[in-house]
Amino acid sequence: MKLRRAQVAGSFYPGTKAALTSQIEECFTHRLGPGRLPVLAQVGERRLVGLVCPHAGYVYSGPVAAKSYFEVASDGKPEAIVIIGPNHTGQGSGVSMMSEGAWETPFGQVEVDEETATAICKASDIIDVDEQAHLYEHSIEVQLPFLQYVLKRRFRFVPICMMMQDFETSAEVGKTIGEALEGKNALVIASSDMTHYESAESARRKDQLAIDAILALDDVKLQETVESHTISMCGHGPVASMIAASKILGAKTARLLGYSNSGDVTGDSNEVVGYLAASVRR
Repeated sequence: MKLRRAQVAGSFYPGTKAALTSQIEECFTHRLGPGRLPVLAQVGERRLVGLVCPHAGYVYSGPVAAKSYFEVASDGKPEAIVIIGPNHTGQGSGVSMMSEGAWETPFGQVEVDEETATAICKASDIIDVDEQAHLYEHSIEVQLPFLQYVLKRRFRFVPICMMMQDFETSAEVGKTIGEALEGKNALVIASSDMTHYESAESARRKDQLAIDAILALDDVKLQETVESHTISMCGHGPVASMIAASKILGAKTARLLGYSNSGDVTGDSNEVVGYLAASVRR
């Protein structure tokens, strides 16, 4: 079995199981997080179809990410999970998927959902099977320990990495994912940080414009807003794809779960990175 080794364990998050458990629990109980540990609902509503989660180091964005994963625990276990992240490394094809194998974290291995991956790949002319894009990319990897923690290690997933994030590509990726997951108890997670390296005031102002589009479930407006206001949101394509897929899965509403920036942790408001947690429900 192909194994994708953890690349940012020991840097973005702790490299041992015990330390990772401790930090994730601190994220949940943090003043910027949910404030308490999650409990996995055995019989959840399963109305949750989409999430936006940040992907910085846990010390910075972990509490905000915990707000998204608290929603996952409360809503119950999905049967199919797709995680879409941006490509920071420039390696691999424009839109890349791993269709088999497993990903490793300090919590153990998470298998790729081959059945769902095959369905997505067959339905798309734009998504390539390309492991190279995933080898060193962190945006998807940092989501896995949170999922392993809240879902008790029992899940499979499909990773999709986007270097191309134009509107046409994002819409096509979202449509393909939505149609492949239609009728399934599914969750689509978009991994993205928000504005990068601007003042906290500027970041909040710009990010609010993008957040308004996300909460309106308007993927077209999101892409237009990011472009027209020069918002350095690294995963606008994955978020737009998530919105498009979620609407096919019956999404009706979106909710802001949390927003903060790195300055809320470091105390430096001159150059921050913004972090968003949001949920999409049917």
